[in-house]
Amino acid sequence: MKKTLITSLLATVLLSTVPPGEAQQPAKVPRIGFQLDSPASAVTARTEAFRQGLRELGYIEGKNIIIEWRSAEGKIERRSELAAELVRLKVDLIVSGGPSVTRGVKEATSTIPIVMAQDTDPVGSGFVASLARPGGNITGFTTFEYPVGGKWLELLNDAAPGRSRVAVLHDPDNPSQVAYLQGLEAAAPTFGVQLTRADVRNAADIERAINDFAQQPNGALVVAPTAVTILHRDLIIALAAQHRLPAVYPYRFFAGSGGLMSYGIDLADQYRRAASYVDLILKGAKPGDLPVQLSAKFELVVNLKTAKALGLTIPESFLLRADEVIE
Repeated sequence: MKKTLITSLLATVLLSTVPPGEAQQPAKVPRIGFQLDSPASAVTARTEAFRQGLRELGYIEGKNIIIEWRSAEGKIERRSELAAELVRLKVDLIVSGGPSVTRGVKEATSTIPIVMAQDTDPVGSGFVASLARPGGNITGFTTFEYPVGGKWLELLNDAAPGRSRVAVLHDPDNPSQVAYLQGLEAAAPTFGVQLTRADVRNAADIERAINDFAQQPNGALVVAPTAVTILHRDLIIALAAQHRLPAVYPYRFFAGSGGLMSYGIDLADQYRRAASYVDLILKGAKPGDLPVQLSAKFELVVNLKTAKALGLTIPESFLLRADEVIE
C-alpha cells in the first residue's frame, strides 16, 4: 500500500515538472531558405551537391530539414522580392547562391544568418568585415582568387597562341566583376594582349559586343562569371563558334555545353561544403565567428571537339594538365 502510494506521488511530481504539452511536442524541424540567381536548369549539379552535403551530415530534406527553394531565373527585379519572401517565412537561415543574391538578402535582413555558397569579393562588396572575422550575420565561401585572371590569359595563350586581342564579357552592374577585371588587366602585359571591356547586361548586348569585337583579327574571349553570362551561355558559345573565337569560361558547365575550355572553382564542391556551415549555425554557431573560406578545388576542362571545330591543335602537354577532356 505504501509502495503504491509512493509510486503514485512520484508520478504526480514528475508530471507536474513538465510544462503542459512538452512531452508530446515534436522536435522543431529547421526551415532554411535557398535563393539562386541563375535558372534552375543551370544549377542542378550545385543544388544536388548541397543536398548531398546535408545528407552526409544527417539531414534529409522533407524529414528533419525543410528547404524553401527560390530562383530569380536571371531577372534582377525579382532578387529583392524573393529575399523579402524568405524573411516573411521566418526561415532559420538563408543560403545565397551568388553575390547579387547575397546583396538582396543582406538588404532584407540583418538578423537571419546568411551562408554565401559562392561570392566573388565579400569584403569589397561590404558583406563581411574581413574573411577571418566576418562579423554580422553573413559568412560562407568565396570563389575569387586574384591570380585567376592571369590563369585565364595563360590558358588562352597556350591553347591558341598568337591572339593579341582579348574581350572580357562582364556585367558592369555587378560589383564583384571589378576584382576579375583588375586581375586580368594586371596580367595582360605579361601575355602581350590588349584587353577590351565588353559590358553586357542582356542577350542583345552580348550579340552586339561579340559581333563588333570579331570584326578585327587575332581575337579571343574571356567570359567572367556572372548571372548574365550564365543565363546566356548558349548564345555566347554559339557566337564564339560562328566567329571562330577561342574562349575561356569560368565554370565546367560552359565547356560541357560546347565552350572551348573552362577554368575555375569546382562549384559543386563549394555548395557541398556550404552544407557544413548550415549545420554549424543550426547547432548554435554565430555566422560572424565563422571565417569565410576560400575555394578548395579548381578544375580545367577542355572540349577537344570544339577545339577541332575552331581549327586549334591543342598540345598534348596542355591536355595532360586538364582535369577532364571532352571528346
